[in-house]
Amino acid sequence: MNRRKKTSFTFTRLIFLILLLVGSGICAWYFFIRPQSEQAIQLQPLPEGFLSHGIDVSHHQGEIDWDIFFSSMDTTISFVYCKVTEGTHFTDSEWNRNRTILSEHKMKNGGYHFFTPDVSPRLQADHFLNNYGSMEKDLPPVLDAEVEASTDHILISGMHEWLSIVESETGVRPVIYTSYSMYRDKMKGKFPGYKFWIASYNPNETRVQNSDIIHWQYSDRGTIPGINGMVDLNFSKQSFRPLMELAD
Repeated sequence: MNRRKKTSFTFTRLIFLILLLVGSGICAWYFFIRPQSEQAIQLQPLPEGFLSHGIDVSHHQGEIDWDIFFSSMDTTISFVYCKVTEGTHFTDSEWNRNRTILSEHKMKNGGYHFFTPDVSPRLQADHFLNNYGSMEKDLPPVLDAEVEASTDHILISGMHEWLSIVESETGVRPVIYTSYSMYRDKMKGKFPGYKFWIASYNPNETRVQNSDIIHWQYSDRGTIPGINGMVDLNFSKQSFRPLMELAD
């Protein structure tokens, strides 16, 4: 009788100890170890070789309060990219509003297309151009290519076709956005003359010091006044004139 009680007590203590260790591990991961992409962060200082702060937005941020944004960030954020289209049918519901307000405030801005592999690049380019409406002061259009195709050949050739069509129609060479792993494993060296915008949430700056890389998206968990939820944060090697100067 007493031995059974002792065994049960020991087992209970063991379970409690295991739960305590697991709980401590979860807390340690949440507060100290978890990746940056899981945490809300503020703007980071510009690393060596980078000259400007920027963000990119879409309908995922909802209706942005640009008045609050400009009253808070007018000397910090100097460029904004907005989603225009995806595939052959989707148009971002916030594109026209975002672009209109940003242009009125003389904020450097541009648009991007989310590329859908294994779907006609020409139809995607036409869809983008029909909704983009290139303007003289726009930043270069961006091809967001972060999804793999059924084969690498289809992905690369499709990207080249989209890029060629958009450049021919706008007179501006687009920039290619992709993840660091996609750039390293599939695209590096296959787009001579093009600049890349790399998403890499690893703080190791050497990954993005390649001269082909012009922008670095260093977080997808940024907090910015006027924007509900998280937003992508970017550094650029390109220097943009401060908003205050443009307003003069």
